[in-house]
Amino acid sequence: MGTQISGLTTPGVGGTSSTAATGSSALGKDAFLRLLTAQLANQDPTAPSDDQAFVAQLAQFSQVEQAEGMNSRLDSLLLAQSSNNQTATAAFIGKDVVYNSNQVGITDKGGTIMGNLATSASTMTVTITDSSGKTVKTMNLKDVNAGALKVPWDGKSDTGLQLPAGQYTVAFDAKDSSGNSVTVTAQGEARVTGVTFAAGYPQLIVNNTPIKMSDVISVLEAPPALTASSSTAVTTPLNTTSTTATP
Repeated sequence: MGTQISGLTTPGVGGTSSTAATGSSALGKDAFLRLLTAQLANQDPTAPSDDQAFVAQLAQFSQVEQAEGMNSRLDSLLLAQSSNNQTATAAFIGKDVVYNSNQVGITDKGGTIMGNLATSASTMTVTITDSSGKTVKTMNLKDVNAGALKVPWDGKSDTGLQLPAGQYTVAFDAKDSSGNSVTVTAQGEARVTGVTFAAGYPQLIVNNTPIKMSDVISVLEAPPALTASSSTAVTTPLNTTSTTATP
């Protein structure tokens, strides 16, 4: 008589199945042991199973079991690492960050256009568009040095109209003295007001917009807030270059 194994289908007489297939199609540890036991119990006495094959099967099962245990431990390690990352990211709240972004935020006092040039540029055109893609401001700059670039913008359009506060898109077109294109990486600087994990990984919230940690270039300590009783005016100078802007 044959031995029935739970979760396995044993063909019967006339091609019918005597045991319904249930459970997962994956062979787990318990099912493997039951299958191995059934194989030993139903082997042909005149031609018993090869002992070397039997040992090989046990060794293979042991490797599979070890791999499953390793996966479980790795999952626990990743969970702990994710928790640590979340805690570390929260420490950015209240700090100023410089990050890669083609967005510039303005208030009623304007804003600052930032970028980084790979090499010096003889000419540069800065094009600013609104959320609908319409060009609202164009700046023509000359003799721009390589490295960090900061250009103040009063927030006004080419026609002199004060634009609404919000986010605008910046595009650079720079060329050197030979007419070759110069790579310009658009950047921004803002204070971190929160952290979000909605994307499955930590992102900083600046200007009500999430940014990836991989886009952060530097972290700056936020300057202390001025009190009403402070009698000394504090001015934070911008990094100036030989860059000039022509509306």
